[in-house]
Amino acid sequence: MAVGYILWIFGFIGSHRFYFGRPVSGTIYFFTLGLFLIGWIVDLFLIPGMDRAADARYATGGKDYTVAWILLTFLGIFGIHRFYLGKWVTGIIWLLTGGLFLFGLLYDLLTLNTQIDEVNRGV
Repeated sequence: MAVGYILWIFGFIGSHRFYFGRPVSGTIYFFTLGLFLIGWIVDLFLIPGMDRAADARYATGGKDYTVAWILLTFLGIFGIHRFYLGKWVTGIIWLLTGGLFLFGLLYDLLTLNTQIDEVNRGV
């Protein structure tokens, strides 16, 4: 939950919503500056519930969500988060193409929690 609050500081661009597995509202926040900052302020009180919902929805396992999100945030264009998830082929593609020309990076932003969940479940 602490990471969620840290990301909330940048929540007017939806970062905390992406982290908690809410890509649609994260995208809306990104384009509306946190629903004109009103939604951003309200989310300060909603983060505990978003954290509980994410914990119930996504499986824990060998891959840590926070580590993957940090890797995506700071090194995503190089595909380091994909190497962490064991996706070596796409990791190399991301490394050589700048996150598959940034479109792959956007895809990962929208689906990272699901990807981690699948790896942790062994799917």
